[in-house]
Amino acid sequence: MSQGSKKKISPIGVFDSGYGGLTVLKEIRRLLPGHDMVYLGDNARTPYGTRSFRVVFEYTLEAVKFLFGRNCPLVILACNTASAKALRTIQQKELPHLAPDRRVLGVIRPSVESVARITRNGHVGVLGTPGTVSSLSYPIELEKWSEGKVVSTVQEACPMWVPLVENNELHTPGTDYFVEKNIRSLLAKDPLLDTVILGCTHYPLLIDTIRKFLPESIAVINQGPVLADRLADYLLRHPDIDGRISRNGSTDFLTTESAEIFGSKASLFLGETVSATTISIK
Repeated sequence: MSQGSKKKISPIGVFDSGYGGLTVLKEIRRLLPGHDMVYLGDNARTPYGTRSFRVVFEYTLEAVKFLFGRNCPLVILACNTASAKALRTIQQKELPHLAPDRRVLGVIRPSVESVARITRNGHVGVLGTPGTVSSLSYPIELEKWSEGKVVSTVQEACPMWVPLVENNELHTPGTDYFVEKNIRSLLAKDPLLDTVILGCTHYPLLIDTIRKFLPESIAVINQGPVLADRLADYLLRHPDIDGRISRNGSTDFLTTESAEIFGSKASLFLGETVSATTISIK
């Protein structure tokens, strides 16, 4: 691609601290195959979950500014920790003076709105990283946006799940052990659960194992399809944003770490060969 054609690209930006957001990207590309995309993984500074609100906000804002510099009219925070700890401040305090004509969206509210449509008895569980769980973002947002349909929310931190996924330990006895342990703990907190949110974008790769230990009666909210569906609806309702996104069917992959390592691990999430570019967002 020539330098001249690159200047015409106005992609949807998809940001994550690591690899999990690729499950969201995969679903967005499935629904919007013509839209250009750029994925940015801040792999050099992952994980975000153990960091403070201030640090996550600063890192996320740097990434958003970088993607705006790549001419993205819209940026998706495909990261639960960034959505929990940084999204609202960026939307309310940064965008009005930084880029009032651009938008930044996250993964938590679409998940919450999906729960409100699905739950039958209002008892909801959240499986997430320690950082997302400790932020209390899901209980707060479920109470705020579920229109009273959620009456109880319990959470379970699953610190081992992300390392298991990233080391391609998807179908091993060790993975079964940790997944079963965390699900049993979640179910013990509320035996009436009828809906569970996978509150980390890595977790869809464990869906077969998760389903093995969750009762069939419990609905599972997978954030990738949910967010892609809500994004498609958002763009229909905001033609001013959609009209600014270029359509060449291209996807660029950027990482703050080794491009070779990123490419090999990203292929696990996407099921295709990935060629990435190493960049600095500072």
